[in-house]
Amino acid sequence: MLITAGPTFEPIDTVRGITNTSSGKMGYAVARAARDAGASVTLVSGPTALAAPRGLERIDVSSALQMHDAVMARVAKADVFIGVAAVADYRPKEAKPHKLKKGTGTVTLELQPNPDILATVAARKRPPFCVGFAAETENLEAYAAAKRKRKKVPLLAANLAQHAFGADDNQLILFDDQGRHELPRAPKIVLARQLVAHIAKLAFKKR
Repeated sequence: MLITAGPTFEPIDTVRGITNTSSGKMGYAVARAARDAGASVTLVSGPTALAAPRGLERIDVSSALQMHDAVMARVAKADVFIGVAAVADYRPKEAKPHKLKKGTGTVTLELQPNPDILATVAARKRPPFCVGFAAETENLEAYAAAKRKRKKVPLLAANLAQHAFGADDNQLILFDDQGRHELPRAPKIVLARQLVAHIAKLAFKKR
């Protein structure tokens, strides 16, 4: 299994950047659950304060481009790809090579889109079984179902960002071809084990 976790950091200058409040806890829980289920796990992690789980390979990255490159370098060997990371949709068009000094007026920051890692993996000629995550702040079910269809992935796990980021517990709704499956609020490691079991049933049912 190849898993991404945590936020990304998109530099504005040498000391500032664009990021989000993802702690990485859900992605790390999924990695531990996959390891405990017997999978060989590679975890591509954005900047977090979490210790590396034992018994798996962790690749540390910072930006979305770095995460994209790390995933693409390893995805050919993966049976399952789980994109848990909260990857920044945009990055500054030009990162300044020095600290920007404070001025007296407004500052305009031009952004450009980051590559869509999940969609890129799913569009491969022979993709692994792809699992996406959707962190929404409203209209959770409608947005999550639409995201699954748009990115053409067989399974998507959705949660409300304001209830999940940084917390030790979570609540998930899984969307697949059979419909929706609610995982009630529980510690993230419990949800991760339920998610990994659901993935195993879908990804390896023909084996």
